[in-house]
Amino acid sequence: APSLPNPNPSTHARAHLPAAGAAAMDVAESPDLQAQLAAAVHALNHASHPSARLAANQWLLGLQRSPHAWALAVSLLASADHPSPSADLLFFAAQMLRRKIQSPDYSLPDNAAQLLDALLVAARRFCLAPPRLLTQICLALAALALRAEGGVDGLFARMPHLPDPALLELLTVLPEEVAQDESGDTGVDSATRCRFARELLMHAPAVLEFLLAQSEKPAAADGVPLHERNHRILRCLLSWVRAGCFSGAPASALAAHPLLTFAFNSLQAFFSFEVAIEVMTELVSQYQELPQAFLSKMPYIREVLLLPALANRSEKIIAGLTSLMCEVGQAAPGLVAEGSNEALSLSDALLRCVAFSSEDWEIAESTLQFWCSLAHCILGIDEQTSKRNATQELFLPVFSSLLDALLFRAQIIDIDEHCTGRVSSIPDGLVQFRLNLEELLVDICLLLGAPAYINKLLSSGWGLASQSIPWKEVEVRMYALSMVADTILQDGSPFDFSVVMHFVNILSSRTPAELNGCQFLVYKSFGDVIGSYSKWLSSSKSNIKPLLLFCASGISKSISSNSCSVALRKLCEDASSFIHEPPILDILFWISEVNILLS
Repeated sequence: APSLPNPNPSTHARAHLPAAGAAAMDVAESPDLQAQLAAAVHALNHASHPSARLAANQWLLGLQRSPHAWALAVSLLASADHPSPSADLLFFAAQMLRRKIQSPDYSLPDNAAQLLDALLVAARRFCLAPPRLLTQICLALAALALRAEGGVDGLFARMPHLPDPALLELLTVLPEEVAQDESGDTGVDSATRCRFARELLMHAPAVLEFLLAQSEKPAAADGVPLHERNHRILRCLLSWVRAGCFSGAPASALAAHPLLTFAFNSLQAFFSFEVAIEVMTELVSQYQELPQAFLSKMPYIREVLLLPALANRSEKIIAGLTSLMCEVGQAAPGLVAEGSNEALSLSDALLRCVAFSSEDWEIAESTLQFWCSLAHCILGIDEQTSKRNATQELFLPVFSSLLDALLFRAQIIDIDEHCTGRVSSIPDGLVQFRLNLEELLVDICLLLGAPAYINKLLSSGWGLASQSIPWKEVEVRMYALSMVADTILQDGSPFDFSVVMHFVNILSSRTPAELNGCQFLVYKSFGDVIGSYSKWLSSSKSNIKPLLLFCASGISKSISSNSCSVALRKLCEDASSFIHEPPILDILFWISEVNILLS
């Protein structure tokens, strides 16, 4: 790009100063005022006493409202004095200009073009300065382009004079100005924003050409490290993708676009991974033709990127890939349901992400909507067609494995094999994860069929000796059973409750001294099951006494009190033919007396 001349800074500042007048310029260049400003900025950022920071802030707000602010800020950014103003002072000057431009309380200077030129000179001068300073200057330029007549075309006409780092940052923040401006009272109406967006997109082809050229430049060609430049290119591309820079592009051209290839290849670079994921996720969400192209890359993503990340427990990489794969799947669940090798590779990859154990549940939780979309797509196929049968048969192993993975992640980790832990509550993150699981568990039950779902939950080969019962597995299976109660009851398939009653008898036989907080978490899940299936459970007279005794034990602790109270009430309602028999009434009277004493 051709270089601008390097004028005398004082003369340059006057020449490019907006219409503030010579008097304002003289005041702005006053050493006393600049010294006061420097002291106030230093106090605001570094003073130890709150009162000093408050006083500095009040003084700076007053300065920002004054007629001298425009000239003072431009003068500081254009100054070539040695030593140059501090980084904090320069940042404040750029920020003050941006705020005055964006605020509806201040009118733009009469000659906005001169302010535009002054800011461009500052962007050129500070192109390799700390990024936050360059960003503030570019934000001021973007705000000015939005508000000034012919601002977009005028800005693009001057861009060839900017060094590449400054141009890249300016192009990044320009599309963002539309969204930022919508979020507050900035005095810009929707028609102006729409005009700004349209004018920006007219320059999109040139911007994409510039980004492609930047992506092909050799390392350190502009003094910026290669990894940093690639990150900036992707940030800029993301801004323009969000603005719709590829609107109207043919599907084949978009899928094969070299910038898309550049973004995909950037997944292998840790420094640019996150923004590359954002670029591709945004593209997939906007353009319905792209999921097919990304689906074809699934074997590579799985083998080269995901499996090593899982082996190394790189949560940042796993979370990013999970986000991208879910976006691809949700954008075209019908494509995934066709069951191609690439689709099955996607399903397998996401199964591994669900099963990945971490301190929170965000990765597993981020996949839930994809699995629901796929399940709904399969269940939405006409039930009588061979296509439905073939698709369901193909994906039954997938959803069976998904149920295993979800049960594993939904376990209360602190419940050990012998339930000797003192955990008294479920972590908030796990509570939310379990709440969000309900829809998917119902879908899995519908796909597998109620008998297969129940069988998978209750036939885990547990030993009958209470000492060897894996209580956290039992607890999570009871939770999964209670979540789909309505679906199972509507199905009406025979249900053998012997396993449930086996555990109910074990738990209700323990004395209060043998129970702890951990044990009552298990009580809670069994209480939910008893309440959900009370009609079926109470149909056998032999079940009534142990169920009532179980509820009596669970009511005594706050963790399980609510679920066991509901279960007790439903048992009394559903076992009306047995409830008035003397042995049963004796138990109910005993429960009442115990709870009166406890209260």
